[in-house]
Amino acid sequence: MMQPLTMRSWLATLVTALLAVAIWPDPGQSLPQGAPETVCDTMLPFHSGGSVLPQNSVSPFSVETSSSTLGQGQTLRVDLTGVPAGLSFGGYMIQARNRNPPHQIIGQFGPARDGTIKLMNCENSVNNSATHSNAGNKQQVILEWQSPVDFLGEVVFNATIAQSYNEFWVGVPSQPVQIVRRDLSAAPPLPTLSPSAPAGTTRAPYVPPSYVAPNNVVAVSTDPIYNGCGQSKNCFGFPDGCVATKSCTSITVVTVRGDVFEFEIQSGKGTNAAYVAVGLSDDAKMGDDLTTECVPENGRVNLYSSLTSASPYSAVRSNVNQNSARLLDASIVDGVIYCRVQRDAVTNVQGRTFDLRNGKYHLLVASGSSLKENSVGYHDIGRLPSAQPINLAEVQDLSGSSKLLIQLHGAFMIAAWIGTTSLGIIFARYFKQTWVGSQSCGKDQWFAWHRLLMVTTWSLTVAAYVLIWVELKRAVWHAHSIIGLITVILCFIQPIGALFRPGPNDKKRPYFNWGHWLGGNLAHILGIVTIFFSVKLPKAELPEWMDWILVSFVVVHVLVHLIFSIGGMASERHLSQRANTFQMGDMSHHQQHAMRNGMSMERKMDAPYAGMRKGLLGVYGVVLFLFVVVLILLVVLAPIEQFLGKS
Repeated sequence: MMQPLTMRSWLATLVTALLAVAIWPDPGQSLPQGAPETVCDTMLPFHSGGSVLPQNSVSPFSVETSSSTLGQGQTLRVDLTGVPAGLSFGGYMIQARNRNPPHQIIGQFGPARDGTIKLMNCENSVNNSATHSNAGNKQQVILEWQSPVDFLGEVVFNATIAQSYNEFWVGVPSQPVQIVRRDLSAAPPLPTLSPSAPAGTTRAPYVPPSYVAPNNVVAVSTDPIYNGCGQSKNCFGFPDGCVATKSCTSITVVTVRGDVFEFEIQSGKGTNAAYVAVGLSDDAKMGDDLTTECVPENGRVNLYSSLTSASPYSAVRSNVNQNSARLLDASIVDGVIYCRVQRDAVTNVQGRTFDLRNGKYHLLVASGSSLKENSVGYHDIGRLPSAQPINLAEVQDLSGSSKLLIQLHGAFMIAAWIGTTSLGIIFARYFKQTWVGSQSCGKDQWFAWHRLLMVTTWSLTVAAYVLIWVELKRAVWHAHSIIGLITVILCFIQPIGALFRPGPNDKKRPYFNWGHWLGGNLAHILGIVTIFFSVKLPKAELPEWMDWILVSFVVVHVLVHLIFSIGGMASERHLSQRANTFQMGDMSHHQQHAMRNGMSMERKMDAPYAGMRKGLLGVYGVVLFLFVVVLILLVVLAPIEQFLGKS
């Protein structure tokens, strides 16, 4: 519950109001030309027809700044907006003051291009306060404020905001903004604010207000970059849908006013981003995209323009005129990179024209934790293109493009070359003398399973190859695609060659066996190598540590082959010892006939150590299944860091 005002509070407020000059002269209408300079100290309005006291409740309006730290002489954005967004107000007045005595007004506001802001000269300084130039309803006001070059310390923005004739709030404060030397990113803490001005001051005492919300009111503080998204500006970020929840890991905001195209780009808190960037793309795919990069360097945020290349991945700055974009505002606070950039309406790059007035482009947002020499590094934090190309001037809600075909391609290839191929080769090589006499579909068990697994490999591979062609719609040549194509060709011809397999006693059968063995194993090896190369692909967005999972699989697969091979040699030795137990020359004809019958019976039985082989196959099958599941999850949930961050 709010405490009632004391008599002293009522009197003080009433006296101050009576001394003030009216900002809004008529009921229901703000002063058309804004506040007069006679209210610079009090910031309190007075309505004709009697005094009207300011509200003593928590203000439904907020004053938000784009940065909590600012260098001397630099500029930041100040937003006046309602909480929740969309709440309208009419008149306002705002100024920044030194948080410590003597609480002087600090800095300068910049004029609005559309003339909606009136600048005021308070305390004999130019443009150090701002008010409205028209009394119409507004949901948001965006101002630019420049810090002085000779001031160090903390400032607080305070605003008077009127929602209606008898509802206005005085001294709505922002969070403190630390002004530091331009080459520093931090400054030592300052003394706490004294509650009153020193004796002998020539102006009315100024005390920055400090409201305490009632227990039943939840304070809401949102990043002002989200204000107006989908209403007055286009907003897009990742993960997909983050704009609605105001929780983007990286976000870009596009505001168009006539031929003025402004891009705001911001990284998320706690991402340790080394850069944040937005690209304009014709096809939502990496390559030939006009990119705007915001890169912190030596304590300040620098702007670069570049043209991307997909093969190999790079963002080349030398190809783009660096004067085609201008940095209007920038900051890095608590690891959050922010910049506001104005781009030329038309930019020509290597024979290509990016026409922002008439063209339609996918927005491509990316950020990464590393830099290269004269370029940004891989976007390991995240990357997302918008689903549809848009004209930047058309405000709309944007969603990310689907990665379903890429995810299915990766999942199918992992299931085929890590899963079914590995198991199919094991059956063909080590289980011809296991489950002897047992058949499935008229074929020995080893052959039936080998054929089923390899047909599955063939089907998954062909389907995956078709899917990636549907997604890319063009050939892209790099190590992954070249080795992958060779693997697909070998895979495709294996079952065709099997159709022409010679009979068991044909003299050409050994040549077929060697060729079939070589083609299958070569395809398997190349398939795994291709998966290794996929980890670095920008589209895959796979973590680098996936390489270690693949290495672990290779080690396990080789060890299983080694154990099976040793077991096979032990089985052959066991059979040889039994055959040599009796010397054929010392036997009678009857004994030799009985020995041959016994050996024939043994060939119709499982070879020695069949139990060991079956047990090892079961263990290997479970481990292989776990490898396949983990790798497919990394593909489907990519980028996995982003998914884990949401969990």
